Order: sequence, then C-alpha cells, then structure tokens
Amino acid sequence: MTDGDTNLPTIERKLGLQIWGIENMKMVPVPEKAYGTFFEGDCYIILHTKRTSRGSAVDLHYWIGRDSSQDEQGAAAVFVTQLDTALGGSPVQHREVQGHESETFQSYFRNGIIYKKGGVASGFKHVETNMYNIKRLLHVKGKKHVSATEVALSWDSFNKGDVFLLDLGKVLIQWNGPSCSIAEKSRGLALARSIRDSERGGRAQIGIIDNERDSPDLMQIMRMVLGERRGELRDAIPDTKADELQKANVRLYHVYEKDNDLVVQEVATRPLTQDLLQHEDCYILDQGGFKIYVWRGKASSPEEKKAAFTRAVGFIQAKGYPSSTNVEVINDGAESAMFKQLFQRWTEKNETQGLGKVYTTGKIAKVEQVKFDTTQLHARPELAAEQRMVDDASGEIEVWRIEDLQMQPVNPKTYGQFYGGDCYLVLYTYLRSGRPHYILYMWQGRHASVDEITACALNAIELDKKYGDEAVQVRVTMGKEPRHFLAIFKGKLVIYEGGTSRAQKSAPEPEIRLFQVRGTDEVNTKATEVPARASSLNSNDVFLLTTSQVCYLWCGKGCSGDEREMAKMVADIISRRDKHTILEGQEPAEFWEALGGKAPYASEKRFQEQITHYQPRLFECSNQTGRFIMTEVVGFCQEDLDEDDVMLLDTWEEIFLWIGKASNAQERNEAIASAKEYLKTHPAGRDLATPIILVKQGYEPLNFTGWFNAWDPYKWSDGKSYEEMKNSLGDVSAISEIKVDLNNLSLNKRALSTTSLAGSGTANTSSEYKSHFSHSDSNSYSNSNSNYNSNSNNYNSHSHSPSSPAMVPNGEGIYSREVLMHRTVDELPEGVDPTKKECYLSDADFHDIFGKSKDEFYQMPKWKQQNEKKQFGLF
Repeated sequence: MTDGDTNLPTIERKLGLQIWGIENMKMVPVPEKAYGTFFEGDCYIILHTKRTSRGSAVDLHYWIGRDSSQDEQGAAAVFVTQLDTALGGSPVQHREVQGHESETFQSYFRNGIIYKKGGVASGFKHVETNMYNIKRLLHVKGKKHVSATEVALSWDSFNKGDVFLLDLGKVLIQWNGPSCSIAEKSRGLALARSIRDSERGGRAQIGIIDNERDSPDLMQIMRMVLGERRGELRDAIPDTKADELQKANVRLYHVYEKDNDLVVQEVATRPLTQDLLQHEDCYILDQGGFKIYVWRGKASSPEEKKAAFTRAVGFIQAKGYPSSTNVEVINDGAESAMFKQLFQRWTEKNETQGLGKVYTTGKIAKVEQVKFDTTQLHARPELAAEQRMVDDASGEIEVWRIEDLQMQPVNPKTYGQFYGGDCYLVLYTYLRSGRPHYILYMWQGRHASVDEITACALNAIELDKKYGDEAVQVRVTMGKEPRHFLAIFKGKLVIYEGGTSRAQKSAPEPEIRLFQVRGTDEVNTKATEVPARASSLNSNDVFLLTTSQVCYLWCGKGCSGDEREMAKMVADIISRRDKHTILEGQEPAEFWEALGGKAPYASEKRFQEQITHYQPRLFECSNQTGRFIMTEVVGFCQEDLDEDDVMLLDTWEEIFLWIGKASNAQERNEAIASAKEYLKTHPAGRDLATPIILVKQGYEPLNFTGWFNAWDPYKWSDGKSYEEMKNSLGDVSAISEIKVDLNNLSLNKRALSTTSLAGSGTANTSSEYKSHFSHSDSNSYSNSNSNYNSNSNNYNSHSHSPSSPAMVPNGEGIYSREVLMHRTVDELPEGVDPTKKECYLSDADFHDIFGKSKDEFYQMPKWKQQNEKKQFGLF
C-alpha cells in the first residue's frame, strides 16, 4: 500500500472513541461492545475526540499487538499518517505497544483493557454478547490502569500479588492474591462486572475468592478446571515502571537528513525552554527513554512530517531502548498538555492571564484585574479552583509563632506581619453547610532554622488532632503565599525579609527599608521587603521607602490608582512617619540618597502571556518499592480517588496531596516528602517553594473539588466500598445447577453449603442470582460444542435468533440491562421511554447498578437522579 492509496474508511466527526482493526490491509470498524478488547495478533487504529475550552482535541493512536506482523504494523503507521492529513494535521499521534500503553490511551478504558490470544489472521473475530462457551484465565494487573492478559489455564500462571479471573462463560471466578490491595480487588471486580454486562448480557454470575479457606466450593470448581495445585504460589511481581528521576532526564534533539543519512543532534537538556523549537524544523524530545516525542514545526517539509514515526523508531533502535517505548507525534501549535509540562515555561501568545484584559499605558503593558463575585464560589466550585479561593476569606483567624519549638500566640493587632526569621501557624476557620471547616497554614520564613521548620510541622500535626484531623494543611514558603492566604489578611499582609516578631529581638531593625507593594484590592495585596537599593525598583509597581524621618510612596509609571490606594493602606502599617507620595521621574535627591544613589532598574513593560501549565494533572504516588513512582490518571474524576491511595493533584500554582482514609501509614507520613520529590524531579525545573496542600478524604475544600467535574460531596458516605460491591453480587446458599463438563467431571445439582458465589457467608437468596441460573440445560455451559477451540478465543456459539433472551422483556415491560444502558433512542426497544430507561430494569438489576432500590432512588433530588443516570449510561 502506498501513501497515495485512499483506503481510508468514512470518518465520523463525533466526540468520543472510534476504533478500527487492520484486516487484509484495510481499516475495519470494531463493534462498540468490543471496545477495550484487543487481539494480540492484530493492530488497531484508535481515534479519540474530546471537547476543550478551545474547541476540540483529537488523539490518534495505532496499537501494536505483541504477535502482530510487520506488514500490519507498517499498514497501521501509514493509516495514521493518512488520517492525520485527512483531519487537517491537528491530532496528536501516538504509537502504542501492548502492555506499555500511554496513560492517555489507558484513560479511554476505565474498566480495563483485555488482551485476547490470536487475531484476524487466525480467523478470530470480536464476538457479540451472550457467548457462554468459554474457558479462559485472565491475569489482571494494575490499580489505576487495569489490563487483563489471557494466560495459560494453570496454577503456574498465578502469583500472590495480583488478581486472576477464571472465565467459564456463565460463571466468572475472581481469585484475589493474598497481597492484593483493596483498589486492585475493586478494579478486578469492575472488570468482571464489565465482562458480565457487555459480553454476557448480564447473564453470568461472579464469584469472589478473597480467602481460599472461606470459599471451598469455588475452590473446588477452580481445581476441576486447573487441576490440583502443587507447591507454593510465586511472590508478587513488582511493576517495572519508570521512576520520576528517570522521567526528569529530558533531552532535545534536532533531527534532519543529510546526504540520505538521518542526523540526530543534541540541542539541550533540562530545563528546556520553548524558544528552542524552531518552526522550520522537526525535533525529538527524549524523556529518559520512558517516552519519545516528535515535534513537527509548522514550516517543516511534508517529507519531514511524514517521516516522524520512522525517525522515532529509528531513534529508539539507535539508543538501544526497548521496542515497546511509547512514541507521541505532535504538531506545532497543537501540543499536548504532557508535552508542554516538560518545558520550564510554555506560553500562548496574545492571551492575558486569568480573568484579565490587556490595555496599554505608554510603554507599560498591564493586566486589569476583573473582580469576581466571591458569592459564586459555592455555586461554582470550578471558579473556586481557578481563583484558588476556598471561600470569600471572611472566616476567623488565629496565629501562632514558633518560639523555643513551641506555639506562642501572636498579638492580633500584628496579624498579617510575617518575619523571615520566624515560622508561623495560621488557623483559618470558616463555615460551610452550617459546620466549621479548617485550613492550617504553615508559614516558613526564609531564614528560620531547620529546628523551627521541623517544630512548625510537628505542632501543626498536634493542632490538627485537636480539630479531629479535619484540617486542610498548607505548607507555605516565604514569598510563595497562595491567593487565599493573601485574602484572609484583607490587604494588610507584610513580609519582612529577616528578623523576628519576638519581644527579645537579637538584632536592631534596619533604619532604611524598601517594600514592593502588589495588589489592587483587599483580596490580592501583599507588601514584600526587597533590598533597599535603586536596582530593586520596577516601573510597574508601587514601592514604600521608610527612613527615620519619612515614608515615601514611589509610584511607577505603570501602576494603577487601585494599586496606589492599597499601598497607602500598607504604608500605615509599616511606618508611623509622614507619608510623601512621589511619581517616577520626579524623585527628590533625598530619595536616591536613601537608596545609595541612582542605578538602572526594570522599566520595561511586564509581558502578560498566558502560561498554559494550569491544566491540572492527577497522579497516584507510590514509594513502596524504594523508588519514587507516580502513575498519571488522564481525564481524571472523583472515582479515581481510592480510599487506600495517596494522590497528588498538580495545578501548577499549588500541589494538593489527597490522603485516603485507608492509605498506608508509610505513604501518609512521607506524603510531603513525595510532593517535594515531585517538584525536584519535574522536567520543567519547578519552583521548590510551590505551596503544598494536604487534603484528607471527606474534608476536601472547594479549591480542590473545583478541579473535578461533578464532585459528589456524599460519595464517601453513600459510595459503595469493595465489600458492599461484593455483597451486591448476590448471596446464595444453594445453586440449582452448575455443570462444568471437563474431562467427564461435573459438579451437578450440588448444594454449595453456605458459601456464595459472592464469597460471603450469609444466606439471603437474590432474585437476580436465581434468574441467572433458572434456565437448566439450555443455559449450562459446556465444552462439548464442536465449534469451541480450547486453544483460542473463537467462541462461535449457537447464533441468536431475534427472540434472543437479551432482546425479550423479562416480564411486563422489563428489559435486561444491556438493552438499555448506553443506548441511543433509535437503539431502544419499541415502547421504551428514553427519558425513563431505568424504569424498565428488573428490581435486582436496578439495585445492582444503582446500589439502592427504585423507591430510594426516586426519593433523591432530581439533579442527583440525573447525575447517577448519566454515570451508568441510562440518561
């Protein structure tokens, strides 16, 4: 196939996911029900489109199965190049290799990815639902990104640390290794339920083995399928992931051809700056061998652009990196968030920062701050997140200074004055929904001793305990105070470079001091002491110069009236002397004399380019293996915060650490160290003084929840735990029939004592469970069907007639879940009201999906009903 071939199928311009397999060198659509399932012998093309604030973002992936042929891999690469051209060169392109997929790719399949043996060349097809003639063992790995690989039906495939799923068509048995975490078990169960609902039409039962001794009957079925187990199980296999130190090792290479040879020339190492990328050229950015980016300049030649993947693969080979190394090809002007974050500063031209709008005064360009209505913060949590504001800053404040390693109350008259030689604790209390919430700021002076900084942290823990461990803890480094911290001091925040506010001062205060004042109102104003010399001045700001006789208010040409007014208020705090306002260019000789004489200072306009780093990123933190490893969750939502996690949310201006209730003590204790390590190893050379905010599960402030779409404050009280999900599967004391016809062995019409397929010990019989097993021989699953090949996944079962159970109501107006979930109006059975899909579910299906009865559901507020219906594809 040449580049000139037009073998592209019709591409729909629609949001969401579209997947094609490569069959006979052509792109063939994969049925939606099979999304997330990939044959190891094949290659696939994946197109994903999502809405953004600027319109839409398109990602184009080609996926390489471990057993796919070179021809198929080549065809997939060419198709991606052609698709890129057809879509106007806007997509970010990715090369994905089985088992080493990018976080972006994995984010499309929230329930996990399943790898099946075989492929199209072997006659295998993506099957439709209700295929029960199956016998396979899936090895499930991962907490945030789940993948399931088909492995040999043998105890030798098992280990102590992972989840394994024995799939027997009508029964799925989930075996959880003794070292599995709750999150791994939950993700395994989500995958099992996904197989049950999408592949089996909801007509399969899930059994769970958490402890082999407690599940003798399920273990008997496993032994019948796998044989007796001999010897000990293997230990858990640690994931081989790149650590943050490896990812921080970024290098930029200029790539070009010379005399038919590919020349790769190193241009720069960390930290990288945006101006290194020239529009006429192509570049390769090597992120420590973890990932390879190819950047294609707007003015580079078409030949260079087409050769992007070839060059990346050639680079991987030349460097001796694994062939599975991830590749991302990006176009000049359409860079991905992940790529931008590798640079020290990435700006989009002609945009203002935040809510500002540009205007010009002479040579000094300023951004006029548009005031936002603080009363909107609760109604619009996304505004709270953007503005970094928890509330309107009208709460109560208490301040302590660390003195002799203990907390000493600060005189309320001096609240807002912080000295660089001290450490302070600031407790902010505010009401939300009628109950108090707490933020505990730990302010660390630049010249404070290590002992004082340590004592500050220890006292913060004690103070937090006093308030029931509910406080949000914020580490504040001098000079990097977050916006809310500024707001709570109502424009009276003054930062002194050194010294102390203690009664016994070790050194006399300097006679001449210079303060830079920035801010336009009580919410955003701060005065910071700077060296008292002329070179510290800046035409964009107001400065206060205090001497023994007078206090000068020096107004730069670029400052606004609001800034001058705020400076006057601060001047009354700093000095009791007479105030003299002087304009830039009209300074008296005494002014320059106090500063040690005239000197050049910053007088150029302050550029206000939009820094686009603000796109938030969520990571799972782990250092259990002794290496600092972070797993990114792309397209994150509240569901990604698991109780046993420590998660890091990076919003660029601030770092949030979310601590789950069941997280292990070591990771909790080392959370702050992990955040510091993250900043230190960040490829963009981040500011180590970035505020770090500790948030505990159940006590999340608005400036945290606002980064999540549709945050549910009741999730932690109403959400299902793993045990609740397990119990909702159906708890049964006897099974009328399970037939496993393997080597003439059967378990037939056997009472399974008190152990249920859900693996717990009570004896309530679920109507849902009975319905799954009420069909006798017709729904038994057997290995005797001549179409079944035990070495493959070609599950050619008896074809379904139009009266297939999946499409026939189970009673008066009752339909099975797969007929209703994620269906358009046209796909629904005749007579079904598309606005009330949930009404047509059986009571058992309804309870399993929503975790509550229909009566309980309809008692909820309408908005909450709609949210849950959207969540489960019934809206």
